[in-house]
Amino acid sequence: MFDVIDFLETVGQDAQWRHADSDALTVALTGVQIDPELRIAILARDEQGLQALLGQAPFCCYINPGKEDEGENDKDDKGKDDKDGKGDKDKVKKKPSKGSKE
Repeated sequence: MFDVIDFLETVGQDAQWRHADSDALTVALTGVQIDPELRIAILARDEQGLQALLGQAPFCCYINPGKEDEGENDKDDKGKDDKDGKGDKDKVKKKPSKGSKE
């Protein structure tokens, strides 16, 4: 099994193999000890057959993003600085800089 993984890794690292013909792949496979079924799947470029022979099941990933109004900042900011329940009205206001109109 490791020989086929090593072979696929080597082929995957070289862009020239992307469009190589079956004869070139056959020559490349001559020195590698791979089961005949795997060899046939590689030469036929049968991805699903190769995955099945290697025991790889297809998988699906689903990402569910949160709603825009449920941002982490909204949840985290409430209650952190407001331990006494007075809110923002008692916070110290910054003095305006010399050029501002505040």
